[in-house]
Amino acid sequence: SYEYIAKRLPQVAPEIAGGRVIVAHLGSGASMCAMKGGKSVESTMGFTALDGLAMGTRPGQLDPGVVLYLIAEKGMSADEAQRLLYHECGLKGLSGVSNDVRELQASPDPQARFALDYFAYRIGLQAGLLAAALGGVDAFVFTAGIGENSPSMRARIVERLAWLGAVLDPEANADGRASIAAAGSRLSIYVVPTDEELMI
Repeated sequence: SYEYIAKRLPQVAPEIAGGRVIVAHLGSGASMCAMKGGKSVESTMGFTALDGLAMGTRPGQLDPGVVLYLIAEKGMSADEAQRLLYHECGLKGLSGVSNDVRELQASPDPQARFALDYFAYRIGLQAGLLAAALGGVDAFVFTAGIGENSPSMRARIVERLAWLGAVLDPEANADGRASIAAAGSRLSIYVVPTDEELMI
């Protein structure tokens, strides 16, 4: 996904392609990448896809002591702990409703709202980490299922980026335009569709 976006940016947004860019791949699997001059310098991913952002069914960043607790105190086998962490956590575990953002947005359950708020909050935190790795940030790019198709989640996330100078253009965001930053925004904000299958 990030390789594809790096190749697309010079065509879609040449003014930021060579700068300091955070790309947020937000789908059932979610991660973020810091790019400088089109090259990755940092990512929210770790040794496995369990690290970083909370995802549809995976928890994201987690104290390793949680795994020890599950095994020693809750009596889980390694296989049971692995199943929990890969299939029962993330948005699904936080909400108790669904791992699908569309269903969570439609749900009146306060836990669904909590899961979405947590998702946006953690993206904001990770943006700070990646901005530090880049020594500043010029642009933020949304991609993948949630990033490309959910104006309301983009709006929630951009609120968390206000300290970076991000100001959303609500009309551009609702219309799904490529550039969704307001005229006075210090941070460029883009929506760029990805194509992982093509790169694979």
